[in-house]
Amino acid sequence: MKPSRSTFLDIRGLRYHVREWGTPGAPQMFILHGWMDSSASFQFVVDALERDWHVLAPDWRGYGLTARPAADCYWFPDYLADLERILAHYSPDAPVRLVGHSMGGNIACLYGGVRPKRIAKIANLEGFGLPATQPDDAPKRYARWLDELADPPTLREHESTAAFAARLMHGNARLTAERARFIAEHWSEPTPGARVRPLADPAHKIVNPTLYRLEESMACWRAVTAPVLWVVGAQTQTLAQMRLTEADHEARKRCFAKLEAHTIPDAGHMLHHDQPEVLARLLEGFLVG
Repeated sequence: MKPSRSTFLDIRGLRYHVREWGTPGAPQMFILHGWMDSSASFQFVVDALERDWHVLAPDWRGYGLTARPAADCYWFPDYLADLERILAHYSPDAPVRLVGHSMGGNIACLYGGVRPKRIAKIANLEGFGLPATQPDDAPKRYARWLDELADPPTLREHESTAAFAARLMHGNARLTAERARFIAEHWSEPTPGARVRPLADPAHKIVNPTLYRLEESMACWRAVTAPVLWVVGAQTQTLAQMRLTEADHEARKRCFAKLEAHTIPDAGHMLHHDQPEVLARLLEGFLVG
């Protein structure tokens, strides 16, 4: 495995962890993880990269080794503000190459429309946005948020990292034992009862009280001027889980003026775990070309 190193930055009052691979001064690639994940998740893709890259992967606030804010829930715009400070630290002038998975892909695409001059290219891995909402959904959403604040969610504990790895494999049949063990070891913390749990703030599971406004997201996507690589796993269940039709999917893709779409065979939502070698080839072909 290619060795990584940890850098800690002061980002908006939080001790932020950025995992780095490769040589400083080499072409930069920023990789953004998704919901209930961490920067270590991209180790397998980094291992498969053939060129010399300086890969920079932050743990979002409240994930991995990044500090947890004092607030009792999370607000999506904070990820955009955090990303802006991280990019300003590592690449204050040059446009950057952004790769994002799931939530990270959504962050990358929104940021690409908000700050189009800061982006050279975006690779969006299974970042489809969220289902559209209606104003009438607001009362129940606010009520659910208040209920979850009063009775906060928890994260499932496991007897050991081996048990955690087994659980990860149960959730993804394509995940090998070696990769599951690596993820479990890098994305877990001990509990007082000599067990382990995911290294993440359980408050991430609290529903966002504000509704997802699809039209606003699509307006940001249309403002993206950089080329976009749109990558989907052939066996993904994400679109179905969000009740998005193929027409919905195509309408979202059409928002991007310069879009290149690919489907990776024998891969689900966690395509960076399922087919890291195939994904690495796609990324390098797109980001270098």
